[in-house]
Amino acid sequence: MNFTDFKVSFDIFNYIALAGLLLSWLITSYLIEHPPLSRISVSELMSEYRREWMREFVTRQPRIFDATVIDSLRQATAFFASASMLALGGGLAVLGNSDQMMGLAQDFELTTRLAEIEIKMILVLLFLANAFLKFVWASRLFGYCAILMAAVPNDQKDPLAFHRAEQAAEINITAARSFNRGLRSVYYALGALGWIFGPEALIASTVITNIIVLRREFASESRTVMLKRTL
Repeated sequence: MNFTDFKVSFDIFNYIALAGLLLSWLITSYLIEHPPLSRISVSELMSEYRREWMREFVTRQPRIFDATVIDSLRQATAFFASASMLALGGGLAVLGNSDQMMGLAQDFELTTRLAEIEIKMILVLLFLANAFLKFVWASRLFGYCAILMAAVPNDQKDPLAFHRAEQAAEINITAARSFNRGLRSVYYALGALGWIFGPEALIASTVITNIIVLRREFASESRTVMLKRTL
């Protein structure tokens, strides 16, 4: 496979479908992390709850519950990182075996050439690689958060107590943001698989992925529950 194969194999419709996928990924990420004031996202709502958590953390004794929560967050992040790494390794193994790639094309009765399928698989693998890196960084940040939480003084009258808790909250939020970016990369990796069946399928899978991601952030039942501040 070389650049000439790429240039010759794909028509303008493929480029439009690919651009639509990448733009959707970037735009939805921006909307989720910078939502309009009239329609806050679940991710931003959770950021406020994380700040409240750290303020309560200062006064809670003992702090075993908080340690358990932060440990569960790290375990979940590690699980997704491992899953992304396995998926990435499996994809690379398939990509390196031309016989398997041709068998895949025959199984789905695809008329595209091997070079085209390889390029389409590379797109999926790039999303998975990005997800893996985000999950690994999120795990590291949750570790930092745990250290900062351990540094919060037990005496709430200590001038450093709420300052350290605020620092822990912001690191916790940054870790969650990286984790969410990793999840979105996984969603769009699944959407990118539609390209194997052609640009029409890629457009359809991109639309479906956008609906799923945006609904969960802006129109889900969990969001409605989080917005209820009073009885």
